[in-house]
Amino acid sequence: MEVFGLFLKTILLRPYVFVFLAAFLFSAVKLIGWARTWRFWLISWGAAFVCEFSSTRTGIPFGWYFYNGSTVGQELYFFDVPFMDSISFSFLLFASYCVALGLLLPLESPLNAGRFSLKTLQFDLNARTGWAVYGVTAFLFAFIDMVIDPVALRGDRWFLGKIYYYPEPGWHFGVPFANYLGWAVVGLISLALYFPLERRLASLAPSPSMTQRLLLGIGLYYGVLGFNLGMTFWIGETFMGISGLLMHLPVLAILITRLVIRQ
Repeated sequence: MEVFGLFLKTILLRPYVFVFLAAFLFSAVKLIGWARTWRFWLISWGAAFVCEFSSTRTGIPFGWYFYNGSTVGQELYFFDVPFMDSISFSFLLFASYCVALGLLLPLESPLNAGRFSLKTLQFDLNARTGWAVYGVTAFLFAFIDMVIDPVALRGDRWFLGKIYYYPEPGWHFGVPFANYLGWAVVGLISLALYFPLERRLASLAPSPSMTQRLLLGIGLYYGVLGFNLGMTFWIGETFMGISGLLMHLPVLAILITRLVIRQ
C-alpha cells in the first residue's frame, strides 16, 4: 500500500511525465501493436534503471552524478533512483526511434493528393531494425538530452525541483559529456535487446496509414523537445534555449523535407 501511495503521489507531482508516457503507449500501440510495445517499454526501462543504478555507484556509463533525495516521500524511488526518471527513457527512446524511421525508411509515392502530400514509408522489417536506424536512434536519443539535461539540472528554478547534481560540472551548461555518452549507451543496449525480438514476432500487417501513425511518435519527440525548450526560456536561460533550438532545427527541416511534398 505504501508503494501504491507513493506511485499516486508521483503522478500528482509529475503529471507531465505521465502525459508523455500515455502518449508513448498510445502512439506505440498504434504503430507496432501491444506485443511489441510492452517489450520495448520493459527492455528500455530495465536498461535505463540498471545504468542509472550503476552510474550513481560506479560512474558508469553516465559519469558520476547523485540524486539528493529531496523528494523522498513525495514520489516513488527504487534504490535511490526516482521512478519517473527511469521511465522517461522509454518514451524518449521510442520517440527517437520514430524520428529515425522517418529519416531512414524507404519511400514510396505520396499518400494523398492535395497542395501538400505526405509520402508513404515502407515499414520494412530489415530497414526498421537495421544498423542505420540503430545508430541514428541512439544519436537522436542522446541529442534530445542535450536540451533536457541542462534545464533539468536547473530544476530548482521550475517545478521539477533540484533532484540531482554532478560533483564535477561539465562543459555543456554544467552537464558532463559522459552523460550524453551514457544516454547513447542506454539506447544501444535497449535496441540491441529489442531488435532480435522484433524480428521474431509476427509480421506487422501493411497499412497505408503507417506513415500517419509514425507521425504520432515523431510528434512525441518534438512535444518533449518543445516542453523542455519552453522551460528553458521560461527560467530566463535564453542563450541555452536558442542553442538547443538551433541544434534541432536542421533535423526537423530534413524530416519535413523528406516526408512532405509540396504539389
